[in-house]
Amino acid sequence: MRTTARALPRCLLLLLLLLAGFLLLRPVAAAAGDVALVIDKLKPALQGAAAANAQLATWNASTPLCLWRGLRWSTPAGRPLRCDFPGARANLSLAGDAALLLTSIRLPAAALAGRLPPELGAFAALETVYLAANSLSGAIPLELGNAPALSQLDLAGNALSGALPPSIWNLCDRLAELRLHGNALTGAIPAPAGPNDTCDRLRILDLGANRFSGDFPAFLTGFRGLQRLDLGGNRLEGSIPDSLAAMRGLQMLNISYNNFSGQLPPGFASSSFTAESFLGNSPALCGPPLQQPCVSSSGLSSGSVAGMVIGLMAGAVVLASVCIGWAQGRWRRNRVRRAAEEGLETEEGGEGKLVVFQGGEHLTLEEVLNATGQVVEKASYCTVYKAKLADAGGSIELRLLREGSCKDAASCGPAVRRIGRARHENLVPLRAFYQGRRGEKLLVYDYFPHRTLHDLLHGGGGVESRPPLTWPRRHKIALGAARALAYLHEGRHGDAPVVHGNVRSSKVLVDEYFVARVTEYAVVGRLLVPSAAEAVLSAARADGYVAPELQTMKRCAPRTDVYAFGILLLELLMGRKPSPAANGGDDLPALVKAAVLEETAVEVFDPEVAKGVRSPAEEGLVQALKLAMGCCAPVAAARPSMAEVARQLEESRPKASRSALYSPAETRSEAGTPTTAA
Repeated sequence: MRTTARALPRCLLLLLLLLAGFLLLRPVAAAAGDVALVIDKLKPALQGAAAANAQLATWNASTPLCLWRGLRWSTPAGRPLRCDFPGARANLSLAGDAALLLTSIRLPAAALAGRLPPELGAFAALETVYLAANSLSGAIPLELGNAPALSQLDLAGNALSGALPPSIWNLCDRLAELRLHGNALTGAIPAPAGPNDTCDRLRILDLGANRFSGDFPAFLTGFRGLQRLDLGGNRLEGSIPDSLAAMRGLQMLNISYNNFSGQLPPGFASSSFTAESFLGNSPALCGPPLQQPCVSSSGLSSGSVAGMVIGLMAGAVVLASVCIGWAQGRWRRNRVRRAAEEGLETEEGGEGKLVVFQGGEHLTLEEVLNATGQVVEKASYCTVYKAKLADAGGSIELRLLREGSCKDAASCGPAVRRIGRARHENLVPLRAFYQGRRGEKLLVYDYFPHRTLHDLLHGGGGVESRPPLTWPRRHKIALGAARALAYLHEGRHGDAPVVHGNVRSSKVLVDEYFVARVTEYAVVGRLLVPSAAEAVLSAARADGYVAPELQTMKRCAPRTDVYAFGILLLELLMGRKPSPAANGGDDLPALVKAAVLEETAVEVFDPEVAKGVRSPAEEGLVQALKLAMGCCAPVAAARPSMAEVARQLEESRPKASRSALYSPAETRSEAGTPTTAA
C-alpha cells in the first residue's frame, strides 16, 4: 500500500508534465488547417522559383491574418471574419486558429510566376479564386475539381498549358463563372462525366484565346443557364450544331477565329448575334449573319459544261491580252517607284538638291523652296513649318534642322534614305529631303492637321473640346503605335532595325477615327550629332520616358523604345502625365506598384477609361496594365519585344468594339503627299 501511495503522486506529476507540454505545443498544433495549408503549400506553389513576391510576403505568422494580401476568411459557422476594426488588424493570434476557413483568393496582376497547387481542392469553404493576369504556368490540377464550395474561378491571362481536366465539371452544381481566357491549354474540351451535365448555375464560360482543338463541344449547348460563351481564338473545327442557336438564355457568343466550316444554323439568321461572333473561321463557313452565302451544288448537263468551257476559253484570250498590257504598264511604274524608294536625286540646282521618296515624286525643288511657311513648333533640333505649295498644291510639313545639329553630308545621306524607305499605315512618312549649298537641311513630311495624343489626354495644342477617350479608343491608339514601332524594329530592305529614340505621347498623331500615326522616328539615332541627341533625351528624361540604362549608356536601342512605349501605355490607362518622382511628378510605374500592394489596382485607371467597363480583366484593361509594367521593367532583357507587345494588344481588343471601331481604313499614309488644297 505504501508503494502504491508513493507511486500515485509520481503518476500525477507525470500527467501534469504531459498536460503542460500539450499546452505549450498547442499553438503549433492549432496551426494545422487552412492557415497552415496556405503557408506550407499554396504560397510556395504560387511564388515558384522567382524572387520573393511582395503580395505573398504578407502570408507569414508575424503578420496579422487580416493583413494577408488577397485572402478572405470565415468562421466555421460561415460568418466572414471581420477585419474592419483595429483590433482584428493587429491580432496575431488569429493565424493560430485552426477553425478559420479560407473563402476567397484574389490576386490579379500580382506577378505570380509559379503554378497551381493540387491543394486548391482541399479548402472546404473556398468560393472564389481570382488569379487573372499573372504568369502562372503548368497544368490545371485534377484536384481543383474537388473543391466543394468553388463558384467563381478566373485564371485568365496566364501561361497555363496541357489539357483541361474533365474533373473541372465536378464543380457544375455550384460553379457560376469559369474564365480561362488567354492561356495555352490544348486538346479537346472534355465533356462532363458527372450526373449533372447541364451546369445550371454556370453563367459565364470563357475558354477563348487558347489552343483547344477538335470538334465543337456540343455538350455545352445543354448548359441551360449559360449567358456568355467565348470559344474564340482556338483551333476548333467542323460544323456548328443547331442546338447552339437554340440556347435561349445566351446573350454573348464568340466562336470567331477557329476553323469551323459548313452552314451556320438557320436560327442565327433571326438572332441578336452579329457576324463578329463568327469571323475568322474557314472560308467554307457560310450563312447569316455572315455575308458569305451558302451555294448548293447541283448537276450540270453536258451542253452546259461545253458552253462554260467555250466561254472560259474566250475569256482567257481576252484576259491574256489585258494582262500583257497591264504588266508592261506596271513594269514601267515599278521602275519609277523603286527609284523613289531608294531616294534618287530627282532634281539639283544652284540652291541645292532634293531627294524624293515614295509618295513625293510630284514634288519639285522649286515648289519646296517657294512654299509659304508658318511656324507651328520649335524643337531643340529643328523648327517645324506648315508650308503651302503653290498653285493649290496642298500643304506639307517642313522640318528645318538647326545648324550643327545634323551629321555631315556623307553620314546624313544614307541615314535619310533609310528613314525614307519606311512605309507603314501607322507612320508619318518622309516624302523628301533637301540639302542646300550652305548646309541647310529640310525634312519634308505629309502635313496631318491632327491632334497629338498628349493634347488629347492633357489638353493644350489648341484642343478646346475632344470626344470621350473611352478604353476601346485608347486601345486602338496604343495598338496603332505598337504596330508602327514593331515595324521599325523589324528592319526592312536589308537594313538593321530602326530605333525611334524619342517615343512619347507628343510624337503620336491621332485622327478623327482614332488612328495613330507615329512621327519623328529614327531622327535621334540616325541624323543628330551626339550633343543634339542628348538634348532630346534630356527633355524625354525630364518627362519620365527614358529607360534607366540610358542614364549611362547614352545610346538608344529597341528595348529603350519598349520602355518609353510602356510609359505611354500607362499614360493612356491612367490619364496622368509621366514624370520622375525626383522631379516632383507622377512616377507612373511606382504608382501602379503601390496600388497593387494596397490592393487598389483598379483605382489607378482613368475614370474615363473605367467608365462602361464591367470587367477590367475581360475587356483587356488588366492585361494592358500588366503589359505596360512589363515594358517598364528596370532590366532591358526582361522587357518584351515590340512585336510581342503588338501581338498581346491585338489579342486583348475590347470585345464590345472589335468590329465597329477598328473598321475604318488605316492606310492614309500610303496615299502620297496631298495634292489638293488643305
